[in-house]
Amino acid sequence: METTVERDSEALDAYSRIVVEVAERVTPSVANLRVTRRARGGRVPAGAGSGVALTPDGFLLTSAHVVAGPNRAGRAAFTDGRELRFEVIGADPLSDLAVLRAEADDLQPATLGDAERLRVGQLVVAIGNPHGFAGSVTAGVVSALGRSLPARTRRTARIIDNVIQTDAALNPGNSGGALVDSSGGVVGINTAVAGVGLGLAVPINTATRSIVGALMSEGRVRRAYLGIAGGPRPLPPHARSHSPLPTGVEVIEVVDGSPAERAGVRAEDLIVEVDGTAIGGVDDLQRLMVAELIGRRLTASVVRAGRLVRLELVPAELTV
Repeated sequence: METTVERDSEALDAYSRIVVEVAERVTPSVANLRVTRRARGGRVPAGAGSGVALTPDGFLLTSAHVVAGPNRAGRAAFTDGRELRFEVIGADPLSDLAVLRAEADDLQPATLGDAERLRVGQLVVAIGNPHGFAGSVTAGVVSALGRSLPARTRRTARIIDNVIQTDAALNPGNSGGALVDSSGGVVGINTAVAGVGLGLAVPINTATRSIVGALMSEGRVRRAYLGIAGGPRPLPPHARSHSPLPTGVEVIEVVDGSPAERAGVRAEDLIVEVDGTAIGGVDDLQRLMVAELIGRRLTASVVRAGRLVRLELVPAELTV
């Protein structure tokens, strides 16, 4: 008869086997980044972090804050001993993602997974370079899903949606590294240490894949812009017939000269629909604000003083 000790040993072996297999598969794709900036007399150190190889010909994915600032470049060191010069192709501080290009044609690219399939309690492995210790591996579980992480530039602020929370140990230098599921797919890019035993990662999903593609091809991400500040508010009883959702976005402030002001949006308006899509929160509006909507006429439905009012919006391009 199998003993408790034998069952525990088998469970540990299975857990260890998964972590070892994931580490062996993905660690060669994770680089230790040493970032420099141009200064009088040459280049000087400007930070460090991790990066994940996307393609054999040198494209790497990292966190935007790792390479933030003008004239950033540096060197990417891999566990096989290679050290390659890289330049920044594009960075998007509002998603905290950046794409680099290293001087290589034979990198081992990581496989991108799908964070939409993650479940709370699922095993994940973080691979990066905390405090410069290359190829470090930690393991844990998905602690929570759907977290939000504020992102900001000098001109605007935004919320990164559906951030992954994990208890896999993260430390300075892990930013830009890989958060990997048990099948070896990169499901997140580690971005922040939120507290003891609490780490956050930007998810790899349809939205972030689009951002990465735009950074690779154009070096920037274009977004539409309305010019409001708002928050979720439950729909009053008389307005519930105007939306399938229980909440809308209450307009707290309208930016002077913005598309929203030109369309006649007012403070205290309750936005319930834009371009045929029901709006229940600020994240619903953010997801709509893609490049394809810049300059396009949209119909917005707002509840104002108990009445449903339809407005015509023309989003502008967001400048960061």
